[in-house]
Amino acid sequence: MSNRPGAQQQLLSPRLNKWQAKSLLNQVRLKAGQVREHLGQPPVFMEVCGTHTAAIAHSGLRTLLTGLVEFRSGPGCPVCVTPREDVDYALALAQLPNITIATFGDLLRVPGSLSSLEKERARGAQVEIIYSPAQALQLAAAQPKQEVVLIAVGFETTAPLVALTLLVARQKKQANFSILSLHKLIPPALRTLLALPKHPIDGLLLPGHVATIIGCHPFDFLAQDYQLPAAVTGFEPVDILLGLYSLLQNLLDNDPRITNMYPRAVTKDGNARAQRVLKECFQVTTANWRALGKIPVSGLALSKQWQDYDAAHKFPLSVTSLPDPPDCACSHVLQGLLNPPDCPLYGQTCTPRQPVGPCMVSSEGACAAYFRYQRYDS
Repeated sequence: MSNRPGAQQQLLSPRLNKWQAKSLLNQVRLKAGQVREHLGQPPVFMEVCGTHTAAIAHSGLRTLLTGLVEFRSGPGCPVCVTPREDVDYALALAQLPNITIATFGDLLRVPGSLSSLEKERARGAQVEIIYSPAQALQLAAAQPKQEVVLIAVGFETTAPLVALTLLVARQKKQANFSILSLHKLIPPALRTLLALPKHPIDGLLLPGHVATIIGCHPFDFLAQDYQLPAAVTGFEPVDILLGLYSLLQNLLDNDPRITNMYPRAVTKDGNARAQRVLKECFQVTTANWRALGKIPVSGLALSKQWQDYDAAHKFPLSVTSLPDPPDCACSHVLQGLLNPPDCPLYGQTCTPRQPVGPCMVSSEGACAAYFRYQRYDS
């Protein structure tokens, strides 16, 4: 039996009129009420991806489903899960002579132990905001006397673009270009997260853009090993509602499975070309995650044949990091244990203007999304 609402196969496209969208919302609300009665409490669903977190807040879905579904954010904001040690390493690079740091904007204001890239730029460091890895390579071509270091933060979605940029850099013999690979892989992090004691999760909304690259198959362990339903979804409100309907139906049927509710972009096996270019440039390694610690096979480091473009190999710096502020609850938010208002710093000493933790910095951070769209609803 299909777990899609009714026989509305066309709903796998987000292009609905307002009456269809309202009908879908009502179906989700009805189904959520049935699950709440079945469980004795509202089901807790983790939206793994930071883009989903922002979309749920922006669309008002959290408010529309209050009392029926509880949302918890997960470790799917790449800036948020970058630990302080890696931020401090990037800061140390920025302080070296003849170095230009190229970074996506979300990382600029993430606090390190004593500074941030934004503060270092104000003190004279060469820090440039880019919108694609190719722009970093263009900077290197335009500044031949500078070493341009791309701070490569992201998941399976952005890593292929970095790999393609490396291939172009080698083709053009651009020797003054390197990357600091802080890429992370989502499935191993979820396995670590679900192994934590007393996790509250009843189902997961999985990131559609990650699944576009790796496919649905790498998430099968969620159902097989943890008996949790999961739905791969897109990022429109209708996509998210479809994912929620799938999760709710699976809970009612007591039939955990991984459902692809984003087939217009995601296949079971993913993008073979993107996977090939990743293997050509990267090797899987242990990665350090904020909130989850060091997780084996959860990161991407440059392969040995690419060491000439590896900033960590070119600049083997030693940094000492301070612990995170003791009252900052970013780690618990990323584990799905708390919602942003539960943090004692939220909205008081920690705001988007003066962030204490990374979840208040990134546009995909749970605290920033909640503060921007929902603080008046709480």
